[in-house]
Order: sequence, then C-alpha cells, then structure tokens
Amino acid sequence: MVDLLILMLFVGSGGAAGWMGVHLLPAELVNPATDAEQLRLILTGSGGGVGLLAGLVFKRLRLRLMQQVRTMPTDLLVSRAIGLILGLLVANLLLLPVLLLPFSGGVVLLKPLLAVVSNVFFGILGSNLAEVHGRTLLRLLNPASSEALLVADGVLTPATAKILDTSVIIDGRIRGMLACGLLEGQVIVAESVIDEMQQLSDSTNVEKRAKGRRGLKLLKDLRETYGRRLVINSTRYDGKGTDDRLLQLADDTGGTLVTADFNLAQVASVKALKVMNLSELVIALRPEVQPGDELNLKIVREGKEESQGVGYLDDGTMVVVNDARPLIGQRKPVVVTGALQTPTGRMVFARLETEAKAKAQTKSKGQGKPPRTSERKPESPR
Repeated sequence: MVDLLILMLFVGSGGAAGWMGVHLLPAELVNPATDAEQLRLILTGSGGGVGLLAGLVFKRLRLRLMQQVRTMPTDLLVSRAIGLILGLLVANLLLLPVLLLPFSGGVVLLKPLLAVVSNVFFGILGSNLAEVHGRTLLRLLNPASSEALLVADGVLTPATAKILDTSVIIDGRIRGMLACGLLEGQVIVAESVIDEMQQLSDSTNVEKRAKGRRGLKLLKDLRETYGRRLVINSTRYDGKGTDDRLLQLADDTGGTLVTADFNLAQVASVKALKVMNLSELVIALRPEVQPGDELNLKIVREGKEESQGVGYLDDGTMVVVNDARPLIGQRKPVVVTGALQTPTGRMVFARLETEAKAKAQTKSKGQGKPPRTSERKPESPR
C-alpha cells in the first residue's frame, strides 16, 4: 500500500509539473499557431511518465535503505545520519549564492536542477565519508568510554551481523555457540528460512516434521533469551530457493553467512561473501591425534576391508582399526598409525595395541641379536 501511494504521488507530481510548465517554455516554442491545450496534454503525459520512473527508482532505493537500516549497527546508523545532515548543510550553503544570482529565459530552469543535483551529491558524499571515518564521532558522543576510544582508533572493529542458514538452526549447535560468545553482533534470520522450516514442520514425513518443529522451537528460545539481538529480515528476494535468497541477503547486508551446508559455503566463497562453515569450525576445534597415540576405543561396526573394524572418538571422528572385525562390540586399546584429512572430516587409522607390541618386540629382538662371527676350531696337535 505504501509503495502504491509513493508511485501515485510521483506520477501526480510529474503530471502537475508538466501541466503547469507550459508557461515556463521559451517564447520561441509557444506561438499563436501552437495548440496550447495539446501541448499541455503532451507535457502532462511526459511529466507523469518521468514521475513514474522516478517513483520506481525511489521505491527500490527505499526498500534497500530500510533493509540496511534493519541490519545496520546503531553506531554506524548514527554516524551516517550525521554525515548526511552535514553533507546537505554544505550543499545548501554553497548553493545559496548561486540561487541568488539573476537568470533570464530558459536558464532559470537550471536553478532547481542544480539544487537537486548538489543536494544528492553532497548528501551521498557526506554519508560515505561518515561510514568510513565516522567512528571518531564516538569520541565526541562519549569521550570517557574506553571502548569508544578503541573503536575510534581502529583497535576494535564492529562485529558483522550473522545470517543463519536452515541447516544450523535445525542442527541446534548455534545455541551453544551464542551462549559461549563465539558469535558476535546481530543474528539475522531470513523470512525464507522461517517459511522453509514451517514447510518442514507441516510435512507428512516424520523426520522432516521433527526437524522443522525443532528449528522453530530453537528460534523461539533464542528470541526469549536474546530479545532484539535476533532480527527477522522480511525482505522478499527473487531466487530459485532459500540458498539463493540467503546469498542475496548476505551480499546486500555485508553480513556473515553461518551454515553447515558444504556446497552453500563453497558458493558463498566463490562469490567473495563472508561465510562461516560450521563443519569446518568443528573440524578445526577437534583435538589433534598423532601417530603413536594410544586410545581406548570401542569397535562398533565393520569397515570396508575384510579385516577392518570401525570405532569413533568422542568428537565423532571415525577410526579405522586393522584386524578388528572379530572384535565388534568390544572396547580395545589401539595405537594410532596415521590420519587422513578430507573435505567432510578427518579419518584416523589405527591397529590393535597387542599387534603393535608384538611387532615392536619382534623388531627389538631382530635389532638386539648379536652378529654372527666365524669361529675357527683349534688344530689338534700331531
């Protein structure tokens, strides 16, 4: 409704300007032979068309501005507003002597055009300068704050907003990351993500329905815990799916996309967007297992090879144990022999400790055996 009123206002203003602008035309264009009514209708239609185009542009700018305001940190919003005000003030101070100069004929039409162009130029310039250098305003607003001084000096940088994917909400680990302080800044949940979880919760599939309800319950708990820090972005993007819309949201807001989807993280990296892959974070936080480490491992299933058994560490890392297939269901001491890093995780290889000890003893016996010496029997006396 607001967008329609804006378009009607611009079209009406353009048409009115064209209707009343006949009197401002040069005398060479308007003569007794000219049909004034037809010319007035042409100018009215042209003005309405120009107003419609201007209204569409203004509508798009308004949506973009509102979207940025919702996700923008408060200090950056204040500095931009102050920069815009200062830019408009400078523009009007420089423009005032020009507007007082007398112009004749059609040159008088340059006055409103020059006023609009100068205000737009200096307003955008002031806003951009405030975005880059506006942190120093924190000193003026609160000079006694040590945090304000650090931010103004560039020692601290403001945290970017975190955009949550459906996968990390359903996964549930995002709650622990927020509680531990690993994620700073505002937490943004797109409207398309909520729609996707609602579709999952209404699904006939039991597993999908459970995932959707778990995700919606998590969002409800986060809203109660963090309040206004959790922001619901209602912007509707055109895209093939939720992933496309999330990428557009991350591009528009400059936020960090938090996801557990490997493919989505790769696409975001290709598009030079900020992304935090939860799977890579978990892999980076896993304790290092070095060859020679001894583990007490339970063999839970068989491996791909005929004699292999498979167990898991506490963090979920898979351990492949040689000659452990007959020991499924038992907990045995093993010795790590190596590790393999894959894009989806890490795989550890090990062997049974008894086998390792046997090989070590065999090796030590082989090394400790004295070398052979040729002995010569003494000759019997004749």
